[in-house]
Amino acid sequence: MKRLLMLSLALTATAQAATTITIATVNNPDMVTMQKLSPEFTKKYPDINVKWVVLPENDLRQKVTLDVASGAGSFDVATVGAYEVPIWAKNGWLDPLTPLFAKNADIAKSYKVDDLIPGVRKALTVGGNLYAVPFYAESSMTFYNKDLFKAAGLTMPVQPTWSQIQGFAAKIHKPTSGVYGICLRGLPGWGENAAVFSTVVNTFGGRWYDKDWKAQLNTPAWKSAMTFYVDILKKYGPPGATSNGFTESLSLMSQGKCGMWVDATVAAGLLSDPKASAISKSVGFANAPVGPGTPKGNHWYWSWNLAIPKSSKKEDAAFKFITWATSQEYIAMVAKEKGSWASVPPGTRVSTYNNPNYKKAAGAFSGLVQSAINSADVTNATKDPVPYTGIQYVAIPQFQALGTQVGQFLAGAISGQTTVDQALKQAQTAADKVAKDGGYQK
Repeated sequence: MKRLLMLSLALTATAQAATTITIATVNNPDMVTMQKLSPEFTKKYPDINVKWVVLPENDLRQKVTLDVASGAGSFDVATVGAYEVPIWAKNGWLDPLTPLFAKNADIAKSYKVDDLIPGVRKALTVGGNLYAVPFYAESSMTFYNKDLFKAAGLTMPVQPTWSQIQGFAAKIHKPTSGVYGICLRGLPGWGENAAVFSTVVNTFGGRWYDKDWKAQLNTPAWKSAMTFYVDILKKYGPPGATSNGFTESLSLMSQGKCGMWVDATVAAGLLSDPKASAISKSVGFANAPVGPGTPKGNHWYWSWNLAIPKSSKKEDAAFKFITWATSQEYIAMVAKEKGSWASVPPGTRVSTYNNPNYKKAAGAFSGLVQSAINSADVTNATKDPVPYTGIQYVAIPQFQALGTQVGQFLAGAISGQTTVDQALKQAQTAADKVAKDGGYQK
């Protein structure tokens, strides 16, 4: 009896000693895999339990931003984008990771920070300190169904134009057979429809602001871009396009319901996975389209990263998780879980692209992805000069709200609730207000 009591007390003490960390992440497939593999983390660190909060992209951004800005401390690990990291670091909302690597020599040695792709690492570094580690990095590209193209007698060029894409969509579009010419994000949000649409604006010769921070959303370039985007989705997109973000579009494309899809390069591995994609053997890849204004800004740059909010009280446990989930070890674990190196989180490590297994599995798209990421220049993405950095976003704190507003106006035009002219007028007013209220206009 005494022995049982002692065992019970020991188990209770162990349970009490365990640390529970709460991780906020987006419901993208790669993050769902991370959640699925988290028992492997618990095996490695049995004194750390993991609690998950998995949300759609727009909801995640809103919830995490509010929590981190207020210092509420609900999350120990936050999934944040390339846009947020430098802004949040300067606001003092994130823990610097460089001192934690110095403090944890064993983790630093196995993690190999220098193996992170230099440009990706640079985007997450502020004042000499790394403030997040990349889970995956991406640009944008064109996906197409080679079987549908062959049946229609079409050939996709390596560098298509938006005009060509529209012509292809018209020939492939057969809604009575459940096949739509093209899928594009229509779901409102600065990281949803506004992200893809901003690259269209860039290549049509548009920009968000001129050098004096005067809004440029009522210009001919913006009108041409928005008219094009609205028309191609209305004529050749799936019904209910304003409900489709990245995840919904990925599902449609992987089911063979879209002839083409222009979106994040991270989808290349997902569409090539025979376990998740019905078109794994017929998916083709090309560069993101360019418009009539300039070839600049067609490829966006983005990374989803893991960071530790300053408000977390469990910094050490959180650090162990984020370094585990972005390590070489984790990437190899995903390859084993998925049965293919093509399905691993891309765009983060030099060693991934040097790995013969990855080269063999991802040969159809890895070169295009690398080229797209490398050519995405956040300092030179528009025809005319601008006072901001960013390709599919404007790197100011107010853009999160502004981009979502403009995304809502765009969705209104797609759904037919408003006209393009009305949407642009509303967008211009909103952008001007941001520049004035934010003190950007002199």
